[in-house]
Parts: sequence; structure tokens; C-alpha cells
Amino acid sequence: MTRDTPLITALIYADSALADHALRRVVREWEAMGRRLAGVVQRDTPRAGRSHCDMTLEELSTGVAIEISQDRGPHARGCRLDTGEMARAIHLASVALLRGADLLVLNKFGKTEAEGGGFRTLIGEAIERGVPVLIAVPYRNIDPWRAFAGDLAREIHLTDAAADVALERLCPAQAEPASKQAGSAGV
Repeated sequence: MTRDTPLITALIYADSALADHALRRVVREWEAMGRRLAGVVQRDTPRAGRSHCDMTLEELSTGVAIEISQDRGPHARGCRLDTGEMARAIHLASVALLRGADLLVLNKFGKTEAEGGGFRTLIGEAIERGVPVLIAVPYRNIDPWRAFAGDLAREIHLTDAAADVALERLCPAQAEPASKQAGSAGV
């Protein structure tokens, strides 16, 4: 990444399946280039007789699967996020970032982040270390996202037609690892 490129890239989406696919594609390509990744991607598992799926985060440096949704029964309303497991995911991603990462990937700037919590601190830590961040942001959270990220982020709006072209820009074949960039800057 050049100094002119914002360290944060937000994939703005309406279709969560498209965003999940886009993040996984970038993860596969960066892993194939031998890059060190920190962060999480999400896998949703439909449940019979339920309107909501189970949410699992995969921590990228270890492959650990973390179930972040609580089973509160078929008629439960309100938030299903297991905050303890979410904190575990944040901790594991933070450890991976501290060990050294070329990219921090986060599945979503969700309700928790929009309200001031979640992965916000980790995003700040990555920026302080000069590690680029790739995060998916649903349209419903675009205003809190913009208030949080300001001019530190660029936005790529994912649509079926534009997703492939946009993702090619995120996976340059000659992308220099952040660890080399930091080393050449005398950090």
C-alpha cells in the first residue's frame, strides 16, 4: 500500500453473502501470497425452524471457530450475540495482530461497533501499527462507520457487477507485506 492509499478499506454491502464471499476471496489470495493475516471471517449456518442462522467467526491466524450467537429459542427476540464469545474473538485477533500481520480482516462493522464497542479498538491498534484493515460494512451502519473512520478509509460498494473488479484492486500480485513496509521505514 502506498502512503496515498487509506489503511482501511470498507466493503459496503446490502447482501451479506456477497460480502462474506468477497472477504473470503481476499483472505484466500493473501494467504496464497504468503501473507500473515489477523482477524475473523463469518460463516452463517441456517437452523431448521428458525428465522435467524447461527453465526460462527473463524479466527484467521489459528482457524479457531467461535460460535458468537446464543440459542435463545425459536421465539426469542432481541440481540443473540454472545458477548463473551465475541470478546474471545477480539482477543484472539488482537494476539494475532501483536504477533505480526500484513492485513487485519474483520467480518463486519456491526451493531456492536456502531454502538462504540466490538472490534473498534482493534481497528485503532492496526492503524497505529500501520497494518491495513479490510472490513465489511452493511449499508444500515454506514453513518456510524463514516463517523468512526472519517478520512482514514476508502469505500468499495459491493454489487454483483462491480465486486470482481473492486476485489482485484485489493489483491495486487506484488503487494508488499506491511512488515516490510514498517522495516523499511525504520520502525
